[in-house]
Amino acid sequence: MKKELTYLETIKMISEVKKIFESQLEKRLGLTKVGSPLFVKKSSGLQDDLSGKEEAVGFTKCDEKFEIVHSLAKWKREALGKYEFPLHTGLYTDMKAIRKDEEVDATHSLYVEQWDWEKVIDKSDRTIDYLKETVRSIYKSIRQTSIIMKQKYHFLTLDLPKTIYFITSQELEDLYPDKDPKMREELITKEKKAVFIIGIGDKLKSGMPHDLRSPDYDDWSLDGDLMIYDKVLGKALELSSMGIRVDEKSIVEQLEKSDTMEKLSLPYHQKIVKKELPYTIGGGIGQSRLFMLLLEKSHIAEVQSSSWEDKVEKKLQDLKIL
Repeated sequence: MKKELTYLETIKMISEVKKIFESQLEKRLGLTKVGSPLFVKKSSGLQDDLSGKEEAVGFTKCDEKFEIVHSLAKWKREALGKYEFPLHTGLYTDMKAIRKDEEVDATHSLYVEQWDWEKVIDKSDRTIDYLKETVRSIYKSIRQTSIIMKQKYHFLTLDLPKTIYFITSQELEDLYPDKDPKMREELITKEKKAVFIIGIGDKLKSGMPHDLRSPDYDDWSLDGDLMIYDKVLGKALELSSMGIRVDEKSIVEQLEKSDTMEKLSLPYHQKIVKKELPYTIGGGIGQSRLFMLLLEKSHIAEVQSSSWEDKVEKKLQDLKIL
């Protein structure tokens, strides 16, 4: 029988999940935890533009514009170079952000918490095989955390498959040509339970991308999304967006495709073109969503300290979530 947890019990379990998962991530990926900025200069080019449609929360100080980060996709790569991390080691950090344009629902809020991570790789590592190897390490970290929590809390019932299934976004479109991308994700994740979809951002044969992705951090041929079927929600849960980062060639090609070549003059972008930054792989792993999955919660408000609009808060109170 599923135990009804008090809020205090839940936050204690969240703390345990965080410690276990971070230990797994450090061990399997060779990462060191570091501090990170909440905001960056707009002129630096370090802001993650996500799909390009989201507007950042910002402020002006002494005529200089600053923006609260959407993620730390670019900052991490600079940090790896600045602190001279050795090959095949990297960093991770607790990233906190505000995404004011987010559509709030059971798995989305205006407040974002994720593990942002980045690792130095060799140019020869820029392959699908290396991407898959890294994805497997992250998935094993998730699964092992679930196993450890279930050993202590016997009322938890999540049973993740031993291996993760890989499919390209084009193979997925070919498999379900009459479905939109989100429905394709739902169908394949419900069937396989744990899936990594490779190739997000570029156009497919249909002329449309599987999903939008900023052109200046992930290489669209070497990135993807990690999806796990959440039996409580009865839907696919995207836990991580990640990829091998752009090099001096792919950043120009993707800026051209997205008609954003003006970004090439920004300091960060010039460092990539001039090969002044290390080749890296990295991504974000949603903290609140992982807590939801492992602790079998039905709404992000049960695992996150955020603020809600009055109408949303009332609804959550009516449902006894808040």
